[in-house]
Amino acid sequence: MWNFENIKFLNPEFFWLLLLLVPLAVFYFFTHRKQQAEVYISSTAGFKFKESLLGKLKPILYLLRLLAIALLIIALARPQTTDVTTRTKKTSGIDIVLAIDVSASMLARDFKPDRLQATKEVATNFIQGRPNDRIGIVVYAGESYTKTPITTDQKVSLNAVKGIEFDEVLENGTAIGMGLGTAVNRLKESEAESKVIILMTDGVNNSGVIDPKIAGELAVEFGIKVYTIGIGTNGNALSPYSRYPNGEFQFRMLPVEIDEELLKNIAASTGGRYFRATDDEKLKEIYNEIDQLEKTEIEQFEFYSVQEKFRAFALIAFCLLAIEQLLKHTLFKSVA
Repeated sequence: MWNFENIKFLNPEFFWLLLLLVPLAVFYFFTHRKQQAEVYISSTAGFKFKESLLGKLKPILYLLRLLAIALLIIALARPQTTDVTTRTKKTSGIDIVLAIDVSASMLARDFKPDRLQATKEVATNFIQGRPNDRIGIVVYAGESYTKTPITTDQKVSLNAVKGIEFDEVLENGTAIGMGLGTAVNRLKESEAESKVIILMTDGVNNSGVIDPKIAGELAVEFGIKVYTIGIGTNGNALSPYSRYPNGEFQFRMLPVEIDEELLKNIAASTGGRYFRATDDEKLKEIYNEIDQLEKTEIEQFEFYSVQEKFRAFALIAFCLLAIEQLLKHTLFKSVA
């Protein structure tokens, strides 16, 4: 079965020849009776005249000829169908680890609804936009651990981000060196051509046994690029500082302290960049920018299989012409 929607014509200019069928049809309409033999007599009163059925059907011969010409013109236009097979090859994969600060200060409400939830939202969108990369998740506060190793299973990474909460499983504090060191450990044996860590924090390094600068040097040694993001508005933010007897946090305005100098040095030494997110929109813009900076190169091959369809039209046309000649010299031979 043909799918006429997929048919293309290599020489569509030949369709102009179809206009010739109009004058040919008009010419036959006005001249075909003159081609019949005529007998002139003084009166037809004594004759009963009735046109035969074959005489009425004889114009079909000319119709077959016109139809054959139309089909030959279509054949000249070279109808073709093209099947396209696409094969995609990932030529330069990227392994990415998101290192996310989950200390109590990430519950500050200068983002909506708070810093941690805003971070989770943009991280989710980032992962969904990178189906061709392996992504892992590391969380840290006063210590760190791997939420999920680098994986191509996008669903696993998304569920890991979804499950990030401040639950006091980790010792409170901000161990930037521990978070970065754990992320480096996840990537050090990666064979990807590009290895990236996106480190997010809203504070200063005040905990952990690994110095952030040492962790940065390890990233350089293993060829890992680090993008650092400082999260927090300029000035003061509504932040948790103590708990009520029922365990809920008390909030008050506290100054935002981010060790930007440290984050800038880590990013610069590894070939990455430092960003400052002061609100939800800025955080989204930063992730979009990193997404554009770190693109997986995809090589796409397309294979075309072209099938000529003009032969069928030409064959039908010649069959119609043959039928016309056969009928003309047999069934309609005696019809004037």
